[in-house]
Amino acid sequence: MKETQTYPLRLPRSLKAAVERLSREDQTSINQFVATAVAEKVSALQTAEFFADRKARADFASFDKIMRRRRGAAPRDGDEMPPRAK
Repeated sequence: MKETQTYPLRLPRSLKAAVERLSREDQTSINQFVATAVAEKVSALQTAEFFADRKARADFASFDKIMRRRRGAAPRDGDEMPPRAK
């Protein structure tokens, strides 16, 4: 089993009631529901960080050069790239 650690968590009553209701509907324990919710949030934040890093390293001049190549079919209507803000 993976190493786990306890963390005392204080929730407003209304939020705790919602967690209890949703975990019952999801047929999971409150602990599993909260752990899954935290994991989803961490994943979302890490994904946003990943794409921000990729954007910072992007070479837009090379991208534009590749997109202007004459080989291949033209984009279908509605698939065109929007104009880039300057």
